[in-house]
Amino acid sequence: MIKAGTTGTTVVQTDVPARAVRPRRRRGVELALIVIAVLLSVYGYCAVGLARNGTVPPGAAGYGAGLGVLALLAHLAVRLRAPYADPLLLPIGVLLNGLGLVLIYRLDLETPHDHAAPTQLVWSTLGVTLFTVVVLMLRDYRVLQRYAYVCVVGALVLLLLPILFPAVNGARIWIHVAGFSIQPGEFAKVLLAVFFAAYLAGNRNALAYTGRQVWRFRRVQLPTGRVLGPILAIWLLSVGVLVLERDLGTSLLFFGLFVVLLYVATGRTGWIAVGLLLAALGAVAVGWLEPHVHSRVQDWLHPFASIDAGQGPGQVAQSLFAFAAGGTLGTGLGVGHAILIGFAAKSDFILATAGEELGLAGLSAIFLLYGLLVERGYRTGLALRDPFGRLLAVGLASIVALQVFVIAGGVTGLIPLTGMAMPFLAQGGSSVVTNWAIVALLIRVSHAARSQYDVRSPYDGEVAA
Repeated sequence: MIKAGTTGTTVVQTDVPARAVRPRRRRGVELALIVIAVLLSVYGYCAVGLARNGTVPPGAAGYGAGLGVLALLAHLAVRLRAPYADPLLLPIGVLLNGLGLVLIYRLDLETPHDHAAPTQLVWSTLGVTLFTVVVLMLRDYRVLQRYAYVCVVGALVLLLLPILFPAVNGARIWIHVAGFSIQPGEFAKVLLAVFFAAYLAGNRNALAYTGRQVWRFRRVQLPTGRVLGPILAIWLLSVGVLVLERDLGTSLLFFGLFVVLLYVATGRTGWIAVGLLLAALGAVAVGWLEPHVHSRVQDWLHPFASIDAGQGPGQVAQSLFAFAAGGTLGTGLGVGHAILIGFAAKSDFILATAGEELGLAGLSAIFLLYGLLVERGYRTGLALRDPFGRLLAVGLASIVALQVFVIAGGVTGLIPLTGMAMPFLAQGGSSVVTNWAIVALLIRVSHAARSQYDVRSPYDGEVAA
């Protein structure tokens, strides 16, 4: 509105409705970042060949073309069905997956009778295919809320299946079918994230305890006994998985995911206190009573015991030596000796190869990529009005965060070693397929988060003279 006076014309605020401004899609930014991710992966592949043989590997062009085509197909799916999705999620997945293929190929050169990179490329293709299917077919992520109990039943079945198969390296976390090895727990974690998000979204008010507090420690208020049932049940289930399958990593991930979502749903710090207490009690009890877990705890407490006994360095000791040898800038791709770790160099300990050959600088860059992936997931959750979507985004991002912490902590000696796979980097078909499913779900949720708001222009409602 314009008012004229003796001193001139003034501009005043009016009640004109704000004009809706569509958020920027940023698909061009995503495409540019994908190109950079593919080029960096091809550069790493070529660097390995030059360091080992003095020539560019003959398969460099095919590797780059294959990774580029997969990334382009995934980008087209996002551009078509989720145009407002976060532009960083897909490029981060492509770069981490590409770097994982490079590291596995580099270790394959040390094991001529055991080549894992071609198989990992096949699994990566299946993972990107699943990503594309999820992005194209899942129009509304809220549909998943209807199948919460189907998800939890499926997750429990997947967690119990490995018990029927013989243990591998002391743990029962794999099943073997027609020559293929599958880790069902990788798929179970996504189903559990969906169930936890749906359950807590529907019961968050009941779990946000009110009334008389039965326990209080300084400023930390603990929940009443009446509402401790769900967390106790989850604790007992996680301990049961640990005892039956001898898998410390899955149990920690399983329980930690529930506690994080419980805190996000209720906002009560008491749940964190109870969760940490129960996790500590369960880990200590099983660590002393279960021989396989106890041996890993002893290796963590005394990583150089085998050297003192004249038996040579064990896996944890070799991993620490690899990190130390890497220094700040690393020895260079293809020049390290992380293969001395043994049979788990391509899976559990692949981060040691990255630390030795890329150094602290490269390792920090990898952790920053994981941190950025988790941060974008949390940002997506905070932007959503829907409680289920908020918890789902936070849960999926927390899976990546917890898994990276558990694995990185194990290979660096921070916590006892577990048998989990580093997301996207480590050898493991089940892991890479599941991680692409997580990125696909985050893409769908972030699309909904960015397209639900009408961004208002700061100039709406003003008329200039």
